[in-house]
Amino acid sequence: MWRSGPWRRAAAGAGLLTADGVPGTTIFAEMSALAASTGAINLGQGFPDTDGPREVLDAARDAIAAGLNQYPPGRGTQVLREAIARHQAHWYGLPVDPDTEVLVTAGATEALAAVLLAFVDEGDEVLTLEPAYDAYGAVIELAGGVHRTVPLDWPSFRPDPDRLRAAITDRTRVILLNTPHNPTGAVLDEALLRVVVEAAERHDALIVTDEVYEHLLFDGARHVPVATLPGAWDRTITVSSGGKTFSTTGWKIGWLTGPAELVSAALAVKQFLTFVNGAPFQPAIAAGLDLPDEVFASIAGTLQAGRDTLVAGLEAAGLPVSVPQAGYFVIVDGAPLGFPDGAELCRLLPTLAGVVGVPVSAFCRDAQAERMRSLVRFAFCKSPAVLAEASARLATLAQRGRTV
Repeated sequence: MWRSGPWRRAAAGAGLLTADGVPGTTIFAEMSALAASTGAINLGQGFPDTDGPREVLDAARDAIAAGLNQYPPGRGTQVLREAIARHQAHWYGLPVDPDTEVLVTAGATEALAAVLLAFVDEGDEVLTLEPAYDAYGAVIELAGGVHRTVPLDWPSFRPDPDRLRAAITDRTRVILLNTPHNPTGAVLDEALLRVVVEAAERHDALIVTDEVYEHLLFDGARHVPVATLPGAWDRTITVSSGGKTFSTTGWKIGWLTGPAELVSAALAVKQFLTFVNGAPFQPAIAAGLDLPDEVFASIAGTLQAGRDTLVAGLEAAGLPVSVPQAGYFVIVDGAPLGFPDGAELCRLLPTLAGVVGVPVSAFCRDAQAERMRSLVRFAFCKSPAVLAEASARLATLAQRGRTV
């Protein structure tokens, strides 16, 4: 009996169900284990190796010392909900009621799960861009939904507006966007977002946006929250978190904002997932959200410098690079060096260069996985010393590549 059930849908949706029906490990776990066993530099998984702002860490210590170690309120602590409301108003001009239009969650992933489980029913279609964060497919399938995708093409990773418009139909229940985008680092421009909003209005679809990289922008790129566009607020749930911005991914403090009716529906599900989480970390993230704008600019600037270091090494290796506009990751094409299979290249990289990445095909399904087959993602959310060493190692691939 245990061999069947919703877990199979979740595993299959994330691409983890093997041919014999056994759930496999994620590519992230496989590559991290490979890095550990070989001593290679792990640029596969997207977690920083340095701490975030001192003010944020100190606020967590202070909260623990002050005894804020029991269950917080179900919607999140007042101080964090108010900080999230101030953040949305300050950065985007969005007025948000902290009492009815904000919900604190166990990271952005739980927020997304709560929303999809709240609104997606058997047979409802959910549209995402592809490649996509693997949790999307898992939760869509768990909810009984049908996962539809619009492909992103190398090297710009910008969806075709006509294809995007055509993919949204009366069967579409949720349009799930991720901007800035993981794994590509693309930032969707306002014109594309307007296409989504217009189609959502036409077909009465809900818009859910994953904006966890909202402050990690490079080269003057601008993040436009969908909820700020005309006609969007009433049908949009915005999801974000503090983990990426403040290098506190292990704290798992996320949130969602939107109209009170939609937030309450998500709460009806969320309260039976984690119930609540991270009591002493919530005021710490609140402190982070209230930091001066210069701190956010400095965080993005440090990441951009890391990006440039890694890109230089990858280009020296002879690998074509899609330079990201935002986020933690850079994507390259292994084919010109004689590696048409990105997964194979990732398994060889510890020996060839002492570095680990992950294949972009792991973020795709079927035809799109084949189209992305030669692409590899590397993380640059690491210290300058680590990135300098990784860049130097990767540069040696130019002499070690093979021809096909």
